[in-house]
Amino acid sequence: MDIDSLVQRDKEALAGLEQQLSYRFTDLRLLQKALIHSSFAFEQAQIGNNNEILEFLGDAVLDLVIGHTLCKRYPEMREGELTRLRSSLVNETHLASMARGLNLGEYLCLGKGEDASNGRNKSSILSCAYEAVIGAIFEDSDYTTVEKIICSFFVPAMASKKEELLIADAKSRLQEALQEKFNEAPSYRIDNEEGPSHQKIFTVSVVFREIALGNGTASSKKEAEQKAAAATLTEIEDVIKRFTE
Repeated sequence: MDIDSLVQRDKEALAGLEQQLSYRFTDLRLLQKALIHSSFAFEQAQIGNNNEILEFLGDAVLDLVIGHTLCKRYPEMREGELTRLRSSLVNETHLASMARGLNLGEYLCLGKGEDASNGRNKSSILSCAYEAVIGAIFEDSDYTTVEKIICSFFVPAMASKKEELLIADAKSRLQEALQEKFNEAPSYRIDNEEGPSHQKIFTVSVVFREIALGNGTASSKKEAEQKAAAATLTEIEDVIKRFTE
């Protein structure tokens, strides 16, 4: 079975995937190739192609488009923060989640062994296939078109991923801000513990020069500290002003 025969066999399914992607291919063979796992290509020697080159291309396109979009949407963020935010959007876990949203596993061409071992739901296979589909769209169209499609899928997740990143990074950012201005670091105080030992809830405050600032509540001390630091950062200008007057 060659690539043209596969396209004819899967034409109806491919049309359904095109609809989900909101993109109609000029060369449907590109989309078909994006769905061919190496295990299938190995079993079908006459195919001669799998999705690995398109995956390589899609990975590069995603990095460029997501990076460019983040720079435009969040010009206040530093390079390191932008890098971490982009990584949270294009890592295996998130890409596999995006693939599952398209039911991409149903469209894959897998070898018999890979198919039997639940390959259609493996995050590694799904994330690579998603990148390959993006690479196929880019090959079939142009940067402007693929940028629009990528943004339609990724922009809704950017704000929540940014919030997660800022909370996770809040302690180090707060320490940098206070040390830069006062050459002193904040400390953290547990104000309250509630609940049984296996399900405790902690309330923590940021303390600077013996004065309590922001506070946070969470199921772990570390997360509560991060939330307290994040709350303090939202008012960092007032905090700095308070200690410089």
